Amino acid sequence: MNEKLTKSQHTITLKTFFGFEETLADELHELGYAECTILNRAVQIKGTWKDVYFLNLHSRCAISVLIEISKFMIKDEKDIYKKAKEIQWTELFDIKKSFAVKGAIFSNLFSNTKYPLLLVKDAITDSFREKYEERPNVEISRPEVLIDLYVKENQATISINTSGAPLFQREYRKETGLAPMNEVVAACLIRMSGWDRKTTFLDPFSGSGTLVAEAALLASGIPSNIERQFYAFKNLLNYDSELWDSIYDAVNYKIRELPGKIIGSDINDTMVLKARRNIRNFAFSRAVEINGMNFNEVKSNDEPVFIITNPPYGERMGDRINELYEAIGNWLKHSMTNSVCWIISSNDDALKSIGLKTSVRQKVFNGDLECSFRKFEIYAGSKKHVEPTE
Repeated sequence: MNEKLTKSQHTITLKTFFGFEETLADELHELGYAECTILNRAVQIKGTWKDVYFLNLHSRCAISVLIEISKFMIKDEKDIYKKAKEIQWTELFDIKKSFAVKGAIFSNLFSNTKYPLLLVKDAITDSFREKYEERPNVEISRPEVLIDLYVKENQATISINTSGAPLFQREYRKETGLAPMNEVVAACLIRMSGWDRKTTFLDPFSGSGTLVAEAALLASGIPSNIERQFYAFKNLLNYDSELWDSIYDAVNYKIRELPGKIIGSDINDTMVLKARRNIRNFAFSRAVEINGMNFNEVKSNDEPVFIITNPPYGERMGDRINELYEAIGNWLKHSMTNSVCWIISSNDDALKSIGLKTSVRQKVFNGDLECSFRKFEIYAGSKKHVEPTE
């Protein structure tokens, strides 16, 4: 096992979606990383390459795991190329591996924000040409090695994106519907909600089952990325397969029982079949209920139920959207007493139609859609006295 990978400390940046930075930090604390710096759409820690391997597998709330290789000040565009050229690229990856440079530029030094990325790309190809008289291929869509450039005014950071493809590509979900929820968003919503992982979990609009699957994975302790095979760090010259195997093999993925009920339901039988297929490879699949029924057919019988759901809120619902949300409110009041319900939606008018007071609301994004994630607490008294949504 390579001692440099397990002992040398580096700056590790885990990216996430806007609004979920503290949620990701909370997850990192649970995973044993006490010192975290919260950034915009990211959380930063110190760690080794062993931590990089571990976090790619175990983080449910990160989109990608970056490891810093150079950080420097710049005065003009020439400094980007000069500093990038100083990096020993030929010692990082093989010429046969394809690569790409992506990132974010927030600097008045550049009128074209893509130009700094091209400068880093040129520095890499020139480094290989000088040594081998040829260059590696540039592959934008699915590179084997992904380099990240971040420029904020006069400071630039070059990192290796050790994940490659975003970590929401879990590879367990084989089938989806028209508007599937991102897996990282689902995992973040579940953690943000405060679900105790034991109380009965219900998604009454489960679709292809993303929230249900992420809840079951969290409750079981099985990493959400257990089915994923591709990680960009495997294409680097320092890749230690023995170290990776030791981290992967330490996971108990044969868990068949869950600490509480996990239930999904959907009125669309095709989506029910897709949801069942998406979790069938997990040992706990028989412990998860996915039923073909309308949401208002589900009843709590006054037993506590923890609901997280993503009901329809798109334009295709038309004028029926408010009627649907009003029906959800009536169902909660009359059939789901002693329960907690979290709803994510981009339609504020529809949310008002629920007719229950919101106890917590968070601004989050589901893809490019700005949404509100709201908590409703349904007590027995809710049947008699309902306060309007604020």
